[in-house]
Amino acid sequence: MPELRKDPIVSRWVIISTERAKRPINIFSAAERAMPEADNSFCPFDAGNETDTPHEVLSYRAEGAGPQGTNWTLRVVPNKFPALMIEGELGRRADGIYDKMNGIGAHEVIIETQKHNEQLADLPEERFQDVLWAYRDRIIDLKKDTRFRYILIFKNHGLGAGASLDHSHSQLIALPIIPKSVAEELLGSKNYYEYKERCIYCDIVSQEIDEQTRVVSENEDFIAMCPYAPRFPFETWVLPKHHRSHYEDCTRSELKNLTSLFQRTLHRLNKALDYPPYNFMLHTSPVSMTTLPYYHWHIEITPRITRVAGFERGSGFYINPTAPEVSAQFLKELGLP
Repeated sequence: MPELRKDPIVSRWVIISTERAKRPINIFSAAERAMPEADNSFCPFDAGNETDTPHEVLSYRAEGAGPQGTNWTLRVVPNKFPALMIEGELGRRADGIYDKMNGIGAHEVIIETQKHNEQLADLPEERFQDVLWAYRDRIIDLKKDTRFRYILIFKNHGLGAGASLDHSHSQLIALPIIPKSVAEELLGSKNYYEYKERCIYCDIVSQEIDEQTRVVSENEDFIAMCPYAPRFPFETWVLPKHHRSHYEDCTRSELKNLTSLFQRTLHRLNKALDYPPYNFMLHTSPVSMTTLPYYHWHIEITPRITRVAGFERGSGFYINPTAPEVSAQFLKELGLP
């Protein structure tokens, strides 16, 4: 059973999950794929290997197709090597001066495509939209479990971003606590709202649209922009133009517009940076909270083209060699729609 342990100094929770050490590593660089000895012939996420994953909790299939077999376009399955376990009670308790609880949560994999070498950015637009809709479906289902306080959805693309399998996928982890980084965002947003009676994210969106110096692209419902104080070169955020605190409240029309902007943003980053490894994280409101007037869900995309080293880890400061205004202008002028 994994454990959640709390650092008593900075109130940061850590997952101790020794089972994760057993997971397979099957990801190759472009050079390694070209080598005859690189054996990437088997992948549990490929069509035909459905029995090599845990039983799916969600799938999108052709209309009228049965629930089994290879006729799917998207599957969601429990992670075979989960960071947290779905069964059991939280068991909050003391360990001397320390606090800990059982490692209870849900850890799921969203398999975005049947094809091993097809990437998220290159999916047909309607199937990219299915991925975003699957995120919504799983949040709505998992928020019914009162043990969970936060549901984090993220993607690790490429070895340099922490992926262990080549096959395009994203992940979901439902947690019994609110992550420290999200709690800090919530607190900062709430403080701003109490002072100005406005949402900080709505103010950011409004100012960026007016100034246009860090805007990459926009449409009716969403804006892609490089944030004013980015941690990493070409860090890009996607935000709703209209206030929304919970991602799962998105309508079908809004997700269609999100698909259009999000996918084109990934295309821009791929063209600008020669298909870099990247992470993206969906930041949304805690599942137990009702609509919040001060918080605004958003997606943060962070290309992994620099390394986090001793100074960053020791100080909490990030050194970014590329100004966001330069990144945004470069992405905007790539000649893509």
